[in-house]
Amino acid sequence: MNHVGNIKTTGIVALPPWRSRLLFVLLMFGFLVLILRAVYLQTIQDDFLQMKGDARSNRTIGISAHRGMVADRNGEPLAISTPVEAVWAIPQEVEITLKQVKQLAQIMEMDAREIKNRLSDTNRDFVYIKRQLPPEQAEKIVKLGVPGISLRREYRRYYPGGEVTAHLLGFTDVDDNGQEGLELALQNQLGGKAGSQKVVQDRKGRIVEDLVSIRAPKPGKDLMLSIDSKIQYLAHREIKAAVVKHQAKTGSIVVLDAQTGEVLALANWPSYNPNNRAKPEVQVLRNYAVTDLFEPGSTLKPFTVAAALESGKVTPRTLINTEHGTMTMGSWKISDTHPTDRLSVAQIIQKSSNIGTAKLALGMKPETLWRSLNASGFGTSTGSGFPGEASGKLRGYAGWRPIEQATLSYGHGMSVNLLQLARAYTIFANDGELKPISLLKQETPVKGELIYSAKTAHAILDMLEMVVQADGTAPQARVNGYRVAGKTGTAHKLEGGQYVSRYISSFVGLAPVSNPRLIIAVMINEPANGQHYGGLVAAPIFSQVMGESLRLLNVPNDAPVQSEPPLLARVPVPGVVPVSLPHAEPLRGEI
Repeated sequence: MNHVGNIKTTGIVALPPWRSRLLFVLLMFGFLVLILRAVYLQTIQDDFLQMKGDARSNRTIGISAHRGMVADRNGEPLAISTPVEAVWAIPQEVEITLKQVKQLAQIMEMDAREIKNRLSDTNRDFVYIKRQLPPEQAEKIVKLGVPGISLRREYRRYYPGGEVTAHLLGFTDVDDNGQEGLELALQNQLGGKAGSQKVVQDRKGRIVEDLVSIRAPKPGKDLMLSIDSKIQYLAHREIKAAVVKHQAKTGSIVVLDAQTGEVLALANWPSYNPNNRAKPEVQVLRNYAVTDLFEPGSTLKPFTVAAALESGKVTPRTLINTEHGTMTMGSWKISDTHPTDRLSVAQIIQKSSNIGTAKLALGMKPETLWRSLNASGFGTSTGSGFPGEASGKLRGYAGWRPIEQATLSYGHGMSVNLLQLARAYTIFANDGELKPISLLKQETPVKGELIYSAKTAHAILDMLEMVVQADGTAPQARVNGYRVAGKTGTAHKLEGGQYVSRYISSFVGLAPVSNPRLIIAVMINEPANGQHYGGLVAAPIFSQVMGESLRLLNVPNDAPVQSEPPLLARVPVPGVVPVSLPHAEPLRGEI
């Protein structure tokens, strides 16, 4: 029987035993290689895996430094930094739905397309979505839980005084760096230094572990300014009201501590709100009291008279021929509003006589007058350190012509800023000593520079007190209960080398005369409501701010307190005839 023919074909091919054993050995070898590789990477050479792991989860983040607080001289906050959040992302790691994009846009008050555009830029490793969000908004973003979107703590500057202190303080940018005013001038002290730190983040961008501090942030220094918030508010209120009342272009006011030179208030109008991040116009940002120049007009006359007294050629009682109100120099004319034949040196200040002042100037050598004015701070910086401060102009005496020397004596042909002018009057409040300007609170007595003798300073102070009497040019500058001294100024504006029929009205004064405590300088630029004389426009502002400030400081009265202020006589104000002069011959003979 043939057994072979009885075997059924099943379709299964039997493999040789050696092939299965070979396959088993190869598999075991592969597993062994993988195990050895894993051991090698995790024990001997673990840098690669560590690097890849760190790249996915470790981040170095910046830590913003807290900007120093700015306070007034009594500790009231003027500028503080409050914590806010910045929303940022790593575009490659963001996993976000269209619904979440719309939710983000709603929370942050942004356009959804703008958010999508920022997150789609995968060429960037870091992108801000929005900065300086309030904590409550930031918390809503965290609750969305979008992978790849994170928060970063930063600070936003807040100014409690708003427009009242805007020109003084300035403001910071989105990175909390000073951009204008004292925020810029004091950036090194206030700004501090940012730090950095390594952290571990999960896939949703949340920090799950702090690894190491690379550099700790260094907070900025808190600073105390010389400013008195209450006086600052008064000054701002009154200068704003005056600009509106007189339909003026701008107005500025400076209040100084007469004994130390500290700036107690500095305000301008128009102003702006530094808390509003929409940047205002450049013109509104300017601190007119420091950056803008103007001709001081008659407010300079006390310094001309002081130079004449120091020369020894005249005394306060010396009579000057005032030419019955008109003096010619070649083809040019200098005039006074109220014609007189003679005035004493003291009356020249009281009546603000251009002719009398010009004659006193012409009686001195040009160098003598120039040195006196320059030593009083004209033509030089006040040293306040305020950004953009203008130094003013006082041309060298070598090129003066007689007519220029004459007109310079009453404040034409030179320029000053208001802070500079206020500082110069510290001379008459401190026995002839010019005090340095300070915007920071001074803890120790301040040493000044002696410019005039105490005798001369006292004589000028007496003359300035006559100005505010009923027969002076500024009775509206008087303050009930205090002796006041000051000087009016009314000057034509100079445009394109020519004087035009627009005016600068000013007044600078101090009180109380018995022991000067405050100096206030006021300037109104282009009053256009029918009045333009300093005694009518600027003097009342001085009176209001001076009176309330002295009472705030509890300064003792040095004059009787009247229940009803006396009626003010009509204010006699001298006129100003502008001169833009070529050659002219000096007058000789009697002064």
